[in-house]
Amino acid sequence: MEFLDIPLFDDDFFKMMFRFVINFTFLTIIIRFLYYHLSKRKDYVFTYYLISVIVFFLCFTLKKYELDIGMALGLFAIFGIIRYRTDAIPIKEMTYLFVVIGVSVINSLANKKMSYAEIIGANSLIILVLFLIERYWALKQEESKAVVYENIENIKPENYHLLKQDLESRTGLSINKVTIGDVDFLKDTAKVTIFFFRGN
Repeated sequence: MEFLDIPLFDDDFFKMMFRFVINFTFLTIIIRFLYYHLSKRKDYVFTYYLISVIVFFLCFTLKKYELDIGMALGLFAIFGIIRYRTDAIPIKEMTYLFVVIGVSVINSLANKKMSYAEIIGANSLIILVLFLIERYWALKQEESKAVVYENIENIKPENYHLLKQDLESRTGLSINKVTIGDVDFLKDTAKVTIFFFRGN
């Protein structure tokens, strides 16, 4: 049956839903149990899920049509606008964004030449590599934060350990080192920069 020259039902519906379940399952492992477990950043979890779902359905829909050069350029223009209209994100978050987009593209565009075992195997290998790198090979990333500090006595070199202990108790961070910047003796404040590893 058709309505306005469009079929009401197609056998590809079952294929689409089954692949979506596979895609969403592996995305949940990557986003919820790998990325969020280590970063605790909910804002990117929302972004990763929505972008990956949209990319999956976009690719699955477009693979049924032959794209001309105009459509291809239009898609690049859309992604270009999205890229330059958004704030810069850290390299690790950008990498995870590329991973979830890549997984969605693989799961949606695989044709009859690629079996479901190969699709599941590719997804599993991606997750395995992510897990190994995150758990065993990734180096800790040192981050810094500028702080206005008012206890001016602790900025003396002989009181460095007191300064470090005071900042750790106030921020709750395990601080590696502290550097002292501008000092305002009129306000009894100093600009200090604390360095710490992410996750500490």
